[in-house]
Amino acid sequence: MEKVIERMMEVRWHSRAGQGAVTAAETLAATALREGKHVQAFPEFGPERMGAPLRAFNRISPRPIRIHGVVEEANVVIVVDSSLLGAVPVDANVAPDGVILSNTTKSVAEVRRILTLNGQKLACLDATQIAVDCFGMQKPNTPMLGAIARVTGLVALDTLLVEVEEIFSKKFPPKVVEGNIKAVQRAYQEVSYE
Repeated sequence: MEKVIERMMEVRWHSRAGQGAVTAAETLAATALREGKHVQAFPEFGPERMGAPLRAFNRISPRPIRIHGVVEEANVVIVVDSSLLGAVPVDANVAPDGVILSNTTKSVAEVRRILTLNGQKLACLDATQIAVDCFGMQKPNTPMLGAIARVTGLVALDTLLVEVEEIFSKKFPPKVVEGNIKAVQRAYQEVSYE
């Protein structure tokens, strides 16, 4: 069952080039669009080199979106690379009722000590290990999508699984697609948050 969002939700992704955050932002947008929502997905690059920090953004709304540009105050922040925790201000400009979701081997309590939060929710999972286990690559982007569905309800898990299968089957062999679907499902179950 999909969650009915009543206002525009803004998402900011923090990642390193090559980890699939741009693809994940586009997949999140495509999933929300499939559910009849209005969407935007766009990256913000610095020097384009593998491993360089980057940000990507989503807007998801029940009504047409009339604003453009970077997200000023995110409702959801996704940290795809845990080395960015404390290295870049991932906790800046997060809505008071927002949530930060981090790919990390640390517990929620350990990450909470690194960040400056003012009532925002925090969710953590080891998305990299899930990716390695499910499809043999250190690409945490698809597990992060499963965690987003669970923690935020921005998109329904069933719709997300259909969209991942459709998008990834255009690029990858069936075994990789199947592994990504398993990674989304596993992350949905394993994410811990408070």
